[in-house]
Amino acid sequence: MTSTCPLQTTAIAVAPNGGRKTKTEHPNLPLGAAELAATAADCLAEGAAMIHVHVRKADGSHLLDADAYRGVIDAIREKLGDRIVVQVTSEALGVYSASEQIEVVKATRPEAVSLALRELVREPADEAAFFRLLEWIRKEKVLPQIILFSPEEALLLEQMRQAGNLPFADVPVLYVLGRYTKTQTSVPADLLPFLAEGQPVFRHWSVCAFGQYETACLTTTGLLGGHCRTGFENNTALPSGKIAGSNAELVEILAGSLKGLGLELMGADELRQSVMNVLNG
Repeated sequence: MTSTCPLQTTAIAVAPNGGRKTKTEHPNLPLGAAELAATAADCLAEGAAMIHVHVRKADGSHLLDADAYRGVIDAIREKLGDRIVVQVTSEALGVYSASEQIEVVKATRPEAVSLALRELVREPADEAAFFRLLEWIRKEKVLPQIILFSPEEALLLEQMRQAGNLPFADVPVLYVLGRYTKTQTSVPADLLPFLAEGQPVFRHWSVCAFGQYETACLTTTGLLGGHCRTGFENNTALPSGKIAGSNAELVEILAGSLKGLGLELMGADELRQSVMNVLNG
């Protein structure tokens, strides 16, 4: 008899724009609030549970600004209600200080936020401010995700956890595959160092990847128990090497790959609850 029980349930997040690419690199890169809201709707229809958004200055360069974030959040909520999780970034991209990043997070008070450990803790003296931010996030019931670019950063976060400095039982993380490799083309094997023996185990972990093999990396992630982030921020190529027409096309391809192997996709409410379960132990 054929089993109808899925392997597990996996969340897809879409990162549709990032802080660097412009429409000269892809004409369908969404930048303004209306474009991001339309992209959120298209990606939700294809299986995304979360959208990770960046905002830009008038000249197209990277911006951290609470008013700009609220404009995007409001546009998405007006179109979709709470059917998709809206995650903002605190990423500096070499432009903002750690204190400026923290200030924008607090001023925005988003539903969810990504925090790059290497940007917020550049030296040991930064740790106290980072821990205070996490405590504020806990009190405000914001959903955090810590971005980790290397296994060494995962070990540092684990040291903080073991020392009792994190105000959560556990914290969601995002492993970035291949960001600092020569070609920035990720392959599934790039995930192995994060999951190797001796590495910390985080109950809610996600992966993003670069280049043509993004779908292969993320399908591997789903099969191993993780969650997936796709989108034009890191990749515009389909598995065939052709350029995707939209972020929704990347979500569609990934969703089909995951479901074709027996995985089910989380919706927004299930994702919210899964994160809260991890934070609260």
